[in-house]
Amino acid sequence: MPRVLVVGDVIDDVIVVPHGPIRPDTDTVSDIRSTPGGSAGNTASWLGHLGVEVEFVGMVAQADVARHSAVFEQYGVVPRLQGHPTLPTGAIVILVEGDTRTMLTSRGANDSVDLTAIDVTGFDALHLTGYSLFKREDAAPVSALIERARAAGLEVCVDPGSAGFLLDYGVERFLEAIAGATILVPNLEESRVLGNVDFPIVAVTMDREGVLVNGSLVPAAAATIVDPTGAGDAFTAGFLAALLDGDDAAAAAAAGARLAADAVSAMGARPKLH
Repeated sequence: MPRVLVVGDVIDDVIVVPHGPIRPDTDTVSDIRSTPGGSAGNTASWLGHLGVEVEFVGMVAQADVARHSAVFEQYGVVPRLQGHPTLPTGAIVILVEGDTRTMLTSRGANDSVDLTAIDVTGFDALHLTGYSLFKREDAAPVSALIERARAAGLEVCVDPGSAGFLLDYGVERFLEAIAGATILVPNLEESRVLGNVDFPIVAVTMDREGVLVNGSLVPAAAATIVDPTGAGDAFTAGFLAALLDGDDAAAAAAAGARLAADAVSAMGARPKLH
């Protein structure tokens, strides 16, 4: 069984699904649910759900370490959470309208995670997202983590995370920071921002249109969409797990698409706990 190290965000998601058009200055009946989230945390949870041996490194408020650790453990993830003494756990309000989402984000403690202390020994792959970079003045800790992982023989998978933050951060600066990564999993909007990129494996998720992996289109899996939050994170987990299990890129993309279809069929960005 492959071992994966996931580094990145832990978020408290508040997911809002209005029953109709939002009416300004008055009430709109909605389904509202609070769930654990964060792109990297979601991917780690889906990997654990698949039976992959996975450890997760991130930062939350000191008071939330036990709570979030317990959630990760329910998915089979070994949590290595750092606690911040003053900053809150990150939070996002996600407004879901059909296939689209609007996200209002407070990053909280996520930007303070100590990357220098992370040991990559014994893992087969490292996964991280652009969110680990976007609010850092110095990209060196992220770049050094990737370099240590590659020197130890790990595959390095990067999800760019956010087209808007990519534009704010700068494409050239981003690509320089993640130099050495072997797998890139942008969505279509992020891919358009990045332009032509040169990585051994590039899988562009395109919602209902499927996945463009190294130039070949893999169809999307049939799905009834309840909440698209976390679909890309689930895809990444299924894709990476299949690659590490020896599947070629197209077969791995199909596996990722099937897991993403499972993810969108229920509210929340992580697997259902039974």
